[in-house]
Amino acid sequence: MTAEQVGVSTEPPDPVAVVRTRGYTALLIMVAILGVPISATAFGFLALVHELQSLTYKDLPAALGFDGTPTWWPVPLLAVAGLLTGLAIRRLPGEGGHRPAEGMALTGPPPASDLPGIAIAALACLGLGAVLGPEAPLIALGGGLAVCAARLVKPDIEPRATALVAAAGSFAAVSALLGSPLLGAFLLMEASGLAGMTLGLVLVPGLLAAGIGALLFTGLGSWSGLGTYSLTLHQVPHAGRPTVAEFGWAVALGLAAALAGSGINRLSLFLQARTDRRTVLPTVLMGLIVGVLALVYAESTGKGASQVLYSGQDALGPLLAGSTGNSTGTLLALLACKTLAYCASLSSFRGGPIFPAMFVGAAGGMALSQLPGLDLPAGFAMGIGAMCVAMLKLPMTSVLLATLLLGSVGLTVMPLVIVSVVVSYAVTLRLAPAPGAVAASPAAPAP
Repeated sequence: MTAEQVGVSTEPPDPVAVVRTRGYTALLIMVAILGVPISATAFGFLALVHELQSLTYKDLPAALGFDGTPTWWPVPLLAVAGLLTGLAIRRLPGEGGHRPAEGMALTGPPPASDLPGIAIAALACLGLGAVLGPEAPLIALGGGLAVCAARLVKPDIEPRATALVAAAGSFAAVSALLGSPLLGAFLLMEASGLAGMTLGLVLVPGLLAAGIGALLFTGLGSWSGLGTYSLTLHQVPHAGRPTVAEFGWAVALGLAAALAGSGINRLSLFLQARTDRRTVLPTVLMGLIVGVLALVYAESTGKGASQVLYSGQDALGPLLAGSTGNSTGTLLALLACKTLAYCASLSSFRGGPIFPAMFVGAAGGMALSQLPGLDLPAGFAMGIGAMCVAMLKLPMTSVLLATLLLGSVGLTVMPLVIVSVVVSYAVTLRLAPAPGAVAASPAAPAP
């Protein structure tokens, strides 16, 4: 989301003067009203994804007479996911929305004509087991729906106000997804690159919409019994004070995450360049690869294939709680299969990159914590922060994701997380291709 896309011209007006106007007050009222239906829509979208996952991986095998879900079940199901996603990208406006291999680049709200394609592609990916999260589709759908609703209420709404409404809609859509409205706000602020007083103009209506959205998520989750679909951990081991050895591990883990994240980025972009040529068949192939990786993990470890599938949001808690039941070999197998499935999903499917990055980082940190000098909670948190910043390039959001998730334990390990995030961020930027290298490539499309 550039300065122009949030309504900031090269000579912006005085932000304090804008806040004092009646128009800004009216905008806050509009945002508060729009936050309710947009948050409800986001909750319904997440509930639908959850029901699709349960229907396709539990109810359907039972209806066909299987005693449980066969280990090979993800293979054909991911092929169907690839077919539906490829058709949505190829046939519907908007190409299914944001390409997750390109990171959390915010490009403004999509037009109304793109929203059905974004929703269909996301449901096919998330509901059938692709290794991506719901945050990117929710940001796009929230911003697009907010703009549509605002234009219905006020057809002559100004571009500057339209951009503020779109940002608030995105805030409302992801308000409770990351565990806290503040985390969603930090994610959108850092990804958009806003700063100074301009940030305040966007932040105030955004926080208002996020607060209303979080309240609505809580209320709907309690009323419906479906939960809030929020990122939470229920069992977090105790962590001692950081030691000198753990600071050394923070440096090593940050370096390892930067190398792994750079490899994931390069491989997913390499595959994306090839799947874009025909779209449908290559996306089906990527789906088959994800399914086969889940099958290989399940057969080789005796664990559930679901640990490799999906975003990993719901699997983080059980992974940490069941740490004593996972050997180093199991964690390494999970890390390898989940990482490769993540690359395949990034290259072709539509969704967000955050939750799989968190899961991959957590599994890597847990595997390293079985070595001397590194406690489990510290390795878990440092892995999340370092891998998130390697994939997202958002250091503040990465630190908060890793620490707020662990509650009071997160505050204890925060110094270690900061070191690992800073090391990972610096090395990732060093390993990234020079800005002119991509532009100078003859295979790169014209801007």
